[in-house]
Amino acid sequence: MPTKRRILVIEDEKDLILGLTDAFTFEGFEVSSADTGEKGIELAEQINPDLVVLDLMLPGKNGFQVCQELRAKDQMAPILILSARSQENDIIRGLEAGADDYVTKPFSFGELLARVRTIFRRVDAAKQRGSTVTVGEAQVDLDAHNALVHGKQVDLGFYATAILQLLDERRGEPVSRDEILDVVWGMDVNPTNRTVDNFIMKLRRKLEEDPAQPRHILTVYGQGYKLV
Repeated sequence: MPTKRRILVIEDEKDLILGLTDAFTFEGFEVSSADTGEKGIELAEQINPDLVVLDLMLPGKNGFQVCQELRAKDQMAPILILSARSQENDIIRGLEAGADDYVTKPFSFGELLARVRTIFRRVDAAKQRGSTVTVGEAQVDLDAHNALVHGKQVDLGFYATAILQLLDERRGEPVSRDEILDVVWGMDVNPTNRTVDNFIMKLRRKLEEDPAQPRHILTVYGQGYKLV
């Protein structure tokens, strides 16, 4: 019998913890939970979860701090932020902190589950590949979702890495936002074109020498993005 995937929920709303625990357990996952950022970090080190579902508004350390600390401790589990903070700058800040996806409250469990399953599909595919992508001077490890840039390891996160892999597979050709959404997120979730733009911005900040004047991750106006 295959090992169940373990999800760690870091959330301070007791009713939501109970609801997510019941729903994820029904879907065949093992679920652990913590109601503060500090407890979440400690528990993540103990159990090595396969996925972290993280609230931003936590007592003590907030979700941004928890996300950064988990990444600093080399916790490679995908992180999905679940938050009532829906402003674009909050979403960008969460992705920059190392999150792999961002779902805003209120949400449907069906959407959340679809995103979780999409993450695990991409993780499984990445484990089978075990390859690297070169972007200028940067070497991107598709397995670890990070890059070596001038000798320094930089975390990219799950979805940014998946987008980069797709662009590399079509290197030199423009890939539309709609195709990126379809291939990376799948048809069962509903992110927007702006989501793709945010992740492209993140990739440029991490990998380009001058993100304002990118040389490798280029915009093809009216068509999408391409990697050269």
